Amino acid sequence: MTEEERKELAELIFPNITKTRDYYEEKYPERNLEEGAMVTRFGPSPTGFVHMGSLFGSFCDSVFAKQSNGVFFLRIEDTDQKRSVENGIEGIFNDLDAFEIIPDESTRVGGAYGPYIQSERTEIYQTYVKDLMIQGYAYPCFMKEEEIAAIREEQEINKTKLGIYGVYAVDRDLSLEEIKEKLANQEEYVIRLKSPGNAKNEVEINDCVKGKIKFPENDMDIVLLKKDGTPTYHLAHVIDDHLMHTTHVIRGDEWVSSIPLHVQLFQILGFQMPEYVHTAAITKKEDGAIRKLSKRKDPEAKVSYYDEVGIPIDAVKLYLATILNSNFEEWYLQNPDKTINDFTFTFDKMAIGGTLFDLDKLNNISKTYFSRKKAEDVFQETLSWAVKHDSEYAEILKNNQEDMIKFLNIEKDGDRPRKDIAKYSDVKEEFSYAIDSMFKEEHYQKNESQKEYDTSLIKEYINDILDLEVDNDTWFSTIKEFASNHGYASSPKEYKNNPENYKGHVGDICEAIRVMITGRLKSPDLFSIMKILGKDRILERIELYENR
Repeated sequence: MTEEERKELAELIFPNITKTRDYYEEKYPERNLEEGAMVTRFGPSPTGFVHMGSLFGSFCDSVFAKQSNGVFFLRIEDTDQKRSVENGIEGIFNDLDAFEIIPDESTRVGGAYGPYIQSERTEIYQTYVKDLMIQGYAYPCFMKEEEIAAIREEQEINKTKLGIYGVYAVDRDLSLEEIKEKLANQEEYVIRLKSPGNAKNEVEINDCVKGKIKFPENDMDIVLLKKDGTPTYHLAHVIDDHLMHTTHVIRGDEWVSSIPLHVQLFQILGFQMPEYVHTAAITKKEDGAIRKLSKRKDPEAKVSYYDEVGIPIDAVKLYLATILNSNFEEWYLQNPDKTINDFTFTFDKMAIGGTLFDLDKLNNISKTYFSRKKAEDVFQETLSWAVKHDSEYAEILKNNQEDMIKFLNIEKDGDRPRKDIAKYSDVKEEFSYAIDSMFKEEHYQKNESQKEYDTSLIKEYINDILDLEVDNDTWFSTIKEFASNHGYASSPKEYKNNPENYKGHVGDICEAIRVMITGRLKSPDLFSIMKILGKDRILERIELYENR
């Protein structure tokens, strides 16, 4: 087909496209950013929620743009209308808002490079495809679904590469007259790429994570525009990333196989390619096998899960940071006075293979996060969570604020702060003894020892010896003396050396007190708990133990 015929064909196919490529190149000029600034984008489909893989992707986009003084924008990729759901875009914004991942540009806040919804950019895509058609890189394909299915079946039988290419691209060389006849008969068509590639040639890119990757050149005549004129993802993202001046495309490595096609599209469109950053899949270990984290099978894959169970968003982001860079966790543990914003993320510390999503590790990170927070903040955040998810406990917290903050503050200072809280719901579990009504309701169910303790001995100690005004060292000295005066060794070591000489050791007395006033064998610092409760409440709990 001659150039004149291609121009005539382009006008037949796109009679309403009057703008040119130059118009859009001028409308969306280069961004005025400092050298090294990254422009990243998150491009979700409006499916209603963000899953963990997408959250990680948007987190990466946000981090690299922010630390380089660049731009992070959100582009809704709704070219596949079958995946769209009602209020899907709002759901995406809600999930990102919850994790404080806020795009600099989006359909919500606007920006100079919109629209930020692909379905509103159809005219742009058609303009560029019209130009490709004039150049001889695009053509209308009238193949019916049955024909394509038959070709696929033949390819499967012959064990050849699947797809429309070479001899299978039966419409790529139709004459202008043949095309006009089909159009006159109102035959449906898509617009396909007329690939100039040869699979015997190689294409190479330097991925920011995986390094140099080589592939056979693309020779597939993939669909550019569907029957309704809307673009496929492959075309849309290439044009959008060019016009929006994306510098780094950060996406899951399931897209690696599409690299040859995308390289070819950038080349024939005359665009400069962005840097590609293919992130490792987030995986899960199950029954000894590794599989991709599934939004259908795994509750933790849905980001709303973390709010429901009470894991703070900042703790989840800290965990995502450990996935993003292998050296982050060590840095975080060594820098208790720093935040995630003080760390410089790099591509060379990103995982090349799959990354296991480890809830235990997340809980450990979250415990460290909680250990660094002020007791007042832990209380207020727990209250806010309980108001939303546990209204009964929220009322209990409101009525016991002063005591709860004191309990939460135990062992907060020092080099090794207490780490027993991984989520807001743990506060209810770990500190139920702090609230009299909750303590009475439990009836010592958490006493795992099943021992019987001497309440008369403990009452004698509380009534006659205990002084809640002294410091911790003085208190322990007096209880050791009390133990010695009542037939107990003043230390476990002393008891171990001569067990026949003693009823037990001072630790047994402390254990008895701990069980009687908390209902459990393990708790934060015992003397701190006694100071908060006071003698009267301690004695009440001992009575409760006697009458259980």
